Amino acid sequence: MTVTPEAPPSQHSAPIAPGSDCTAAFRAAYENRYTWESGFAGYAGRCSWQQGERTVTGTFQLGADLKASLEGIDDAEIHKALASQLWEVAIHRVRRSFEQTHGANSFSAGDTDAVGTEVIVGGKGEGDRYRIKGDVVTMVHRHIHGTVVTIFTESTTDTGSGYLSRTYTSRYSDPATGEVKGGISRFTDTFVPLTETGPWVLSERVVETEAHGDTPAGRQVFRFEDLVPLG
Repeated sequence: MTVTPEAPPSQHSAPIAPGSDCTAAFRAAYENRYTWESGFAGYAGRCSWQQGERTVTGTFQLGADLKASLEGIDDAEIHKALASQLWEVAIHRVRRSFEQTHGANSFSAGDTDAVGTEVIVGGKGEGDRYRIKGDVVTMVHRHIHGTVVTIFTESTTDTGSGYLSRTYTSRYSDPATGEVKGGISRFTDTFVPLTETGPWVLSERVVETEAHGDTPAGRQVFRFEDLVPLG
């Protein structure tokens, strides 16, 4: 496993001019994301949730249908939180072609800053924006279910078959006013291969959330251990 402190330098010899079509560069970054091979059969193991001095443990199984079943966790909120982490990671490992995901969109270049080159989306996804640096998507700004989520990727894990986000931040905001909803969350994800040839799965996620309004700052640790493939 190789953890890169920054996104790799651009593989494109010249910077992308603002206003030009950047579909090819965005496609390269999209296709460089790590996804599971077809035939994913699922996996199982122990799981735990930790906040402060409280730790709750149980077992889990994630099936080929990406649905998680957990045992030994009676607290409904913690049960839901652990299942949500497994589902959220799994759904992003599903391999979908660039055409399936972005066939109804167009992409033009905006400015370039330290985060990367801005990718402005037109067509069906108009209003969404990304930034790319080399073959890594370093920023996502998307409208999802009536809210806007903005994610900045700060470092990645190189699986040898694509990259996974290692450290990143996430914030939600109102699409009309831009007002931030809740505190910014910082994630640190650790992935491991189930076997020598994969697939790579989440073994630990640390979520640190800033204080916002009456909600205090928080830190949660999700762990998935003794992992074994199914099928």
